[in-house]
Amino acid sequence: MADTETSPPTNVLIVGVGGQGVIMVSKVLAALCQLHGLQVKQSEVHGMAKRGGSVFSHVRFGAQVWSPIIPHGETDILVALEWSEGLRWLDAMRRDSGTFIADTQQIVPPIAFRDRRPGARSGYAPQSPAAVLEMVGTGFALDATRVAAGLGNTRIANTVLLGALSTALPFPVEGWISVLRDFVPPHTVAVNLKAFQAGRDWVESGSRPAEEAARPAGARVAVAARGHRLEITEAWCKGCDICVKMCPERCLRLDERGLAELANPAACTGCRVCEWLCPDFAVRVLDGLGQPVA
Repeated sequence: MADTETSPPTNVLIVGVGGQGVIMVSKVLAALCQLHGLQVKQSEVHGMAKRGGSVFSHVRFGAQVWSPIIPHGETDILVALEWSEGLRWLDAMRRDSGTFIADTQQIVPPIAFRDRRPGARSGYAPQSPAAVLEMVGTGFALDATRVAAGLGNTRIANTVLLGALSTALPFPVEGWISVLRDFVPPHTVAVNLKAFQAGRDWVESGSRPAEEAARPAGARVAVAARGHRLEITEAWCKGCDICVKMCPERCLRLDERGLAELANPAACTGCRVCEWLCPDFAVRVLDGLGQPVA
C-alpha cells in the first residue's frame, strides 16, 4: 500500500454480472480506505446490471490518487464474482505481481447453451481454474457461491470474496467488519460476518467451510419429469419474469402472487437457463438427491 505521495496507488478491479453485488464490494473497500485516511477514487460501469449484464468497478487508493480509472495492465488485484468475467479482464492485471481472486460460479448466457439436452456441452469459457491460475502471479479460485449456500444464502457469495480480498490488503480485520456492518441490511449482519470469515479462512488456512447447499427458508421445490428438481426461493423472487420469458421449453410461469413457479414439469429439461439468468439467485436446479447440478 502507498506510504508516500510519490508511491503509486493500489489498484483493485472488481468485476461480475448484474445482481451479484459488485458495487457493494467496491463501496466497502472505498469506505475502508477512507476510514484509514487514504485518498480513494472509485469508478463503475453497470449498464444492463439488472438484466445480468457485465458490471465492473475500479477502486484506486493511496496517499495521492489523480484518476479513478486503472490504466490497462496495472491492476494489482482482480476480484471476479463470476468466472468468465474474471477471464475477460485477465489482461488488465499485472501478470508478474497481480493477485486474482475469483468465484468459480458460472452464469452462462442463453446463447452459450444452444443444446439443451442433459449433459450437452455449452459454449461457455472452457478454461479450468488450474489453467487460469498458472497464468497469474497469485491466484485463488473458490466456489464462493457454494460456501454461501452452505451458510443458507447464496446471495452473500460477494461477502465470501470480500473476506478473501481482505487477506490481500494490509487493513486490520476490525476495520473490514466495522465497514461491512454499515453496508449490509441489519438483519443480514450475522450471516455476512460468517461469510466474510469463511472467505478469509479459505485463503489463510486452506480450510473448507461447510459447502453443503442448505435450503433457504421459504424455498419451494418442484420435481420435474426427468427426476431433477427446481427450487424457487419465494422470499427472493421479485417476479421480474426473466426466467419465464427466457425458458426455452416455456415451462415456467408467474403464479397469482406474481412469483415464478414450474407450471409444466414434464417439459422441464433441467437446462439451468432459469438458474443462470435469475438476478436474485431465487432459482436453483437440483439433482434427484436434492444437490446442486454441477
